[in-house]
Amino acid sequence: MKSTIIALALTAALGTTALTPAMAQDYPTNEVKVMQGFKAGGGSDALAQLVQPFLAEELGVNFVNEYIPGATGAIAWTRLAKQTKPDGGTISITNTPMLTTNYIMNPSITYTIDEITPIANIVTDPGIAVVAADSPFNTFEDFVNAAKENPGTVTVGNSGVGGDDYFTSLQFERESGVQLQKVPFQGDGPSWTAAMGGKIDASFTNVGVSFPQIKEGNLKALAVFSEERLPDLPDVPTAKELGYDLVAGSSRGYSGPAGFPDEARQELIAAMQRVVENPEFQKIAAERAMNIDFISGEDYAAMLKKQEGQYQEIWAEIKDEVQKQ
Repeated sequence: MKSTIIALALTAALGTTALTPAMAQDYPTNEVKVMQGFKAGGGSDALAQLVQPFLAEELGVNFVNEYIPGATGAIAWTRLAKQTKPDGGTISITNTPMLTTNYIMNPSITYTIDEITPIANIVTDPGIAVVAADSPFNTFEDFVNAAKENPGTVTVGNSGVGGDDYFTSLQFERESGVQLQKVPFQGDGPSWTAAMGGKIDASFTNVGVSFPQIKEGNLKALAVFSEERLPDLPDVPTAKELGYDLVAGSSRGYSGPAGFPDEARQELIAAMQRVVENPEFQKIAAERAMNIDFISGEDYAAMLKKQEGQYQEIWAEIKDEVQKQ
């Protein structure tokens, strides 16, 4: 299928989804830059490595990853909204809730979701609490008790101020009455890596990002922040069953700048639909504990708008308390 996506000559990036020689011959200049607002090894990168090989095959287009960490994704998304030409040649992975909480929490961040073109959400990744394999915490209650006995000293990593893990920490503090020492990182990868190395006591991260290390025994999972126990981690309790009304996670998809060509948008949506329906893709996603949650086009835009309203309400409730800390 010949792609109508127009791509310009792009600057060198850190990761590329390569085409087969036959595809490269058919589409020698077709490249699409994919901006990621976090360092390699986090949730955005996990999505890119899962989706883009299949998407490249569907479209005959070369996807080039550009990692732009900082400000919980806001640097990349500001560039997407304010500086990116709407020619179909550049898209970005968009993560919620940080896509909206960035500007809800920080008036100096000036982009909004009204300045982007949502394409499709691909996965929704539940939150999880993990610790190093040799951590003294063997249960979630061990962790909670330590936080109660040592207020403000138990260190818990997150993917950045305003991210889903950060809000999970805030919500957990309210639910449990404990005070944590919250440590922001530039993405999920550095957060769980710090926990695995014993540099912090725990990490609130996401299942899809940390599952390989849990499976290998390098991280211990203490609790998941999902409605029900997960099939991939049947022995890990939910925070809800332990008495904490806490369900949290992150959704990840793709968006373009405002004015993104509708023909290119529809072609991407159709290709992504075929990808998520591909049995081989579904098999790999399951192996990586990536929960497929495909929401496309205007439905994805509506999802983002709804979340924006929800987090505006949450921030209004907790803003004064957080700013005192």
